[in-house]
Amino acid sequence: MRGVTGAVPALFEFVHLGVRGVGDRWRLRDVNGSIAPSGVTALVGLSGSGKSTLLRCCNRLEVPAEGAVHYRGVDIATLDVLQLRRRVAMVFQRPTPFPGTGRENLQTADPELEDEWARELLARVSLGPDFLDREATELSGGEAQRLCLARSLAVDPEVVLMDEVTSSVDPAARRSLERLARSLADGGTTIVWVTHDLAQARRLADEVLLVADGRIAGVDETNAFIEEDANGE
Repeated sequence: MRGVTGAVPALFEFVHLGVRGVGDRWRLRDVNGSIAPSGVTALVGLSGSGKSTLLRCCNRLEVPAEGAVHYRGVDIATLDVLQLRRRVAMVFQRPTPFPGTGRENLQTADPELEDEWARELLARVSLGPDFLDREATELSGGEAQRLCLARSLAVDPEVVLMDEVTSSVDPAARRSLERLARSLADGGTTIVWVTHDLAQARRLADEVLLVADGRIAGVDETNAFIEEDANGE
């Protein structure tokens, strides 16, 4: 698998990982595998396959019943959870802007955030400076998702976990978010992207992990990012 050999450790390594569900059901069971330390890795699978649960294990939003997750060679159970989440940020399937302006949303991540840095964060996610004073809860789905991404970037994370972030936006916003993820990865911020859309994964990711029945079932090193088509979808 790309990134797991040589001197550089994997970004995340899953060691006999297990997460319980309801009753005797396991959402993840005996997961072994790793995620490369750079670029975009997509986790793909059917609904209920365990891909989002696996993603949430990467910043301890899920606590395993068995096994471990290592981040850059260190068991994340030994790390301070708040510090971990500053290094490993997450953007959720449904955008979660807080009541208040765009500026106030960004300041929830960094209370000392100055406007110059705030405007730069908005520019990185293709939002204009006027969004600092826009009411966050009145934004469109795509705008709100980009604001949430800017909020996650305010702490300068090493990794951004993205859980089905394009599932509820229109095609133009979807492709814009894909380009943003690719740009972040090319700039050194590793992206782990969950999707049920294999075509999207092949278009965006350097490596695709197939998650099925609560396990990593396969790996595909695609290196197959496809430039946006002539229609600019």
